Amino acid sequence: MTTQNDTSGAERVRESLMAAEPPRRPGMLKYSVYYFKHKFLGTVGLFIVIVMILTAVFADVLAPFAYQQQNYEDVLVAPNFTFFFGTDNFGRDIFSRIVHGARISMLVGFLSVLVGTGIGAVVGLISGFFMGKVDALVQRVVDMWMSFPDLILALTIVAVFGNTLPNVILAIAATILPRGVRIIRSATISIREMDYTMAARSIGASDLRTMLRHIMPNTVAPFLIIMSSMFGTAILTEAGLSYLGLGISEPTPSWGRMLTGQAAQYAPRAPWIIAFPGIFITVTVMGFAFFGDALRDLFDPRQRGR
Repeated sequence: MTTQNDTSGAERVRESLMAAEPPRRPGMLKYSVYYFKHKFLGTVGLFIVIVMILTAVFADVLAPFAYQQQNYEDVLVAPNFTFFFGTDNFGRDIFSRIVHGARISMLVGFLSVLVGTGIGAVVGLISGFFMGKVDALVQRVVDMWMSFPDLILALTIVAVFGNTLPNVILAIAATILPRGVRIIRSATISIREMDYTMAARSIGASDLRTMLRHIMPNTVAPFLIIMSSMFGTAILTEAGLSYLGLGISEPTPSWGRMLTGQAAQYAPRAPWIIAFPGIFITVTVMGFAFFGDALRDLFDPRQRGR
């Protein structure tokens, strides 16, 4: 009888402990799948990003014609089954040029964001960790840097050093860098005051070890958010430079360059010349904006478990 009472008592204790146990939060992978299944704009943004990346990777396969191929017998042909997006005033297939232009846009966007955000993250990490005079100097430089409009700054750099592909990438990266400094600095200051960081420093961990082991891994989320958010801005800046004649030089196709030059003259007769490049620029920028917002909410711990 006593044994039965002890057993039933143990079961009641176990049940009460299980009831009192807080619900487990879903893992990141499981939560990510759940999040994108239930967030429409985030899913749309992710779909657009994937499509654009695949288009850039398989541009040679998708394009039915060479992007520089001219055929003066097919000048200003309207969209049809042969020329899906029509042809321009040189008889070049617009669909093929847009597909190859996606490769340029993705390449410029990725490299410029990676360089700008990467350098900005390192500077922001050092500034936020050491504070004091170092931080004050860095912030004054960043304030002065951000006082210049992005397009004006990029135009100045390209005009001085030339409009080669590396220079265009560096010019766009220069407009992104101060934002990376600000965001990573803010994250570093918050992490610097956490208990585990203070404990590491109290037992003698060096500044370098503290930054690399305890602070840098916790800045990965804001780093990815900056990259995804600024990707669309980088593409738009490249399109603006190309539109003004200071972007990627011919014959390399660029969405922005397809909107300028003689294309504007023929637009009233053949609106597809500027319509399709404009649509692709708009959709791509919106897609990365939606994806960046979704990624920001995904990494927000306040959203977990909801």
